[in-house]
Amino acid sequence: MQLVVYILVYPLLWLISRLPFKVIYFISDGVYVLLYKIIGYRKKVVRNNLALVFPEKSEEERLLIEKKFYHHFCDMFLEMAKTLGITNKQMKKRYVFTNVEVFQKLENEGKHVMIIMPHYASWEWVFSLNSMIKSKAYAIYQPIQNKYFDKLVRDIRSKYGTTLIKTFESRKIIADAKQRGELITVGIISDQSPMLQRARHWANFMDVVVPIHVGAEELCKSHDMIPVYLKVNKVGRGFYEASFKILAENPNEVENYEISEAFMHETEKAIREAPEYYFWTHKRWKHMGKAPKEFQQEPAKASNS
Repeated sequence: MQLVVYILVYPLLWLISRLPFKVIYFISDGVYVLLYKIIGYRKKVVRNNLALVFPEKSEEERLLIEKKFYHHFCDMFLEMAKTLGITNKQMKKRYVFTNVEVFQKLENEGKHVMIIMPHYASWEWVFSLNSMIKSKAYAIYQPIQNKYFDKLVRDIRSKYGTTLIKTFESRKIIADAKQRGELITVGIISDQSPMLQRARHWANFMDVVVPIHVGAEELCKSHDMIPVYLKVNKVGRGFYEASFKILAENPNEVENYEISEAFMHETEKAIREAPEYYFWTHKRWKHMGKAPKEFQQEPAKASNS
């Protein structure tokens, strides 16, 4: 059945990848109507998330964010398919790294880099960075159940030479690469909710205490890698600007979990600037209210007048 689904869907994705962007966004508008207005894909999750983290906004304001999000969500899915056929010239025009010299300076100093980013704006086109750097690039990802689509996703994301590695094998592969003397860059998306039983640290994210992933920080400390946050701004339909921000010059001199919290803080700043570009269909706050006592916030005390 997996192969049948793949055979039916792949020709459509291939066709999309060969279409001009104007046509792609015309199709995206149609997908928006289908996904949002007719099917209502995960609409309840999106509304609950927005109501939780933006209680100060009116229902009308949150509804506007919701609609903008679904438009962007559809655009991004089709942009991922377009990656199969996009030219290097088009990519360099549409996904611009504004301060790549920050990254290149770290490379010139012989430092290994961990790029940490959230599900925000566009994370599929970041792989084009490979054409501007000299280090060997790896990306940690979660495999898709359908093995045929999993291979397709790996092919798309490795178009510029990035090697995709599974989460459970990342530590060994990174250690082996360093042992071979490779200068490496590793990318990871780290804003998701960890499994409750595996949560080791909780933090305030959008004014809600939730468990956060700390694996990227642990890899930085154990393999002497510089954690770098990648902020992506959407500046137009199909146009993005990405900038690097070093989270810690010396990871092992930073208190445990400070790097992870700094990353979540940067993610929150981006969300508050333009909330429509976050991945609201994910149940990010599903473990709220379950924090161990040591992570629970004290309720604010009323002041005496």
